[in-house]
Amino acid sequence: MRLLQLGFFLALASGLSALLIYIAGVSDLYTTTKLSDQDLEALQSLQNGFKKCVSKNGLGLQAVTKGSDYCQVTLNFPTDTVPKWKDPKTGQLEGLSFEFNLCEAVATWEQVRNSTTILTREFIDALPNGWEDYAWRRINKGVLLNRCENKTLCLEKLSLVLPKTPPYVPKQFDRCAVIEKMVPQLRIIQSLWERKGSFRLLNRGSAKALDKVIELDETRKEVLIIKTTIHDIMNKMIQEVPINNPVYLMLGASFGSAAKGTGLKALEFALSICESVDMYGFTVDPGYKEWTRYFSESRQGHTPLHGRAYYQMMECLGLVKIHSPMRADPSRVVHSVPSHSTITAARIAPEKLLRRVGAGSEDPLHACSIRKKPAKREPADVSGLRKAAVDHQKHCQRGNHVPFGAPSWTWSTLHSASRLTGKN
Repeated sequence: MRLLQLGFFLALASGLSALLIYIAGVSDLYTTTKLSDQDLEALQSLQNGFKKCVSKNGLGLQAVTKGSDYCQVTLNFPTDTVPKWKDPKTGQLEGLSFEFNLCEAVATWEQVRNSTTILTREFIDALPNGWEDYAWRRINKGVLLNRCENKTLCLEKLSLVLPKTPPYVPKQFDRCAVIEKMVPQLRIIQSLWERKGSFRLLNRGSAKALDKVIELDETRKEVLIIKTTIHDIMNKMIQEVPINNPVYLMLGASFGSAAKGTGLKALEFALSICESVDMYGFTVDPGYKEWTRYFSESRQGHTPLHGRAYYQMMECLGLVKIHSPMRADPSRVVHSVPSHSTITAARIAPEKLLRRVGAGSEDPLHACSIRKKPAKREPADVSGLRKAAVDHQKHCQRGNHVPFGAPSWTWSTLHSASRLTGKN
């Protein structure tokens, strides 16, 4: 009996101890993420400016917030908006309200702007167990490779699309345009700007037809970026056609409740190498009457109103400038965008809340070096780069400016290839 009582008291003591540890842990979590008055003022200033920007530029969209929550924002379409997209699984029409987290968006996109989005050998080597846990996932049917037990075989399959170090760096280009490939604005961009570089982001289906894709660009110099996996068919085409265009795999971030599709990934890539980004052709205006190719039912297109709301959020965070039939004037001014200093001040608080690397630093480039120092790295060739890109490289030379957090990517088959042109 005494033995049972002793066991009971030990279990009770253990439980109380665990409870105390849990409470202490929660208390510590609150303390470490507690925001200063300055942080809260910065978030409030960002939220107020954002709401004003959406009201002036959103073509009827309104941003609504709740109480003292400076992160959550709801973008509402006018009540007379007629949704046309139905969820193929539920049959329900798309809604007219969409919730977004400004804190997460500001912190995530700021790190995108200071990171590379091209998969490199350096990145895989820098990851803990990068070959065993990650590399095989970027190879079609990689599960059959037994977690790259034969590293030489994995490297052979990736070698044609895996540069040692990033081929492009943040701020390398001044102004870029991301263009859905079927829209007529492509000609306007080509005639107005001297094109210094061209990139095409490919989904799984397009990537399997690389030999056809390269024919879309008469210069045969377009950079091809695949957002899913490398396939034996692609390797064979690269070697035998041959395909002399640079071909890379994209290493992207996760954006939670963001817009879906290749268009967003193209914007992600553009923002990782460009100072400013204009977007054409993969959003809808109020009163759209029919599906475009991008949102067509035959291609199982996705949530056009959700996409338009998210892209409006991006425009009002100073990330992009939207061009569409109702916003066709190339000299259109985006009114009331929060200033760069406002966004910079507001970035610090979300990073504390999300416990990002270097959270709380006022240095806008603090997050560019995340993984670890390379064992030996040749000095980067900065000849010909813009001053902003050179300064960024110097700041980040002590480590790998690789994407933050765990690697993430979208496996779903997407429905449109997007094209990005850059001017340096």
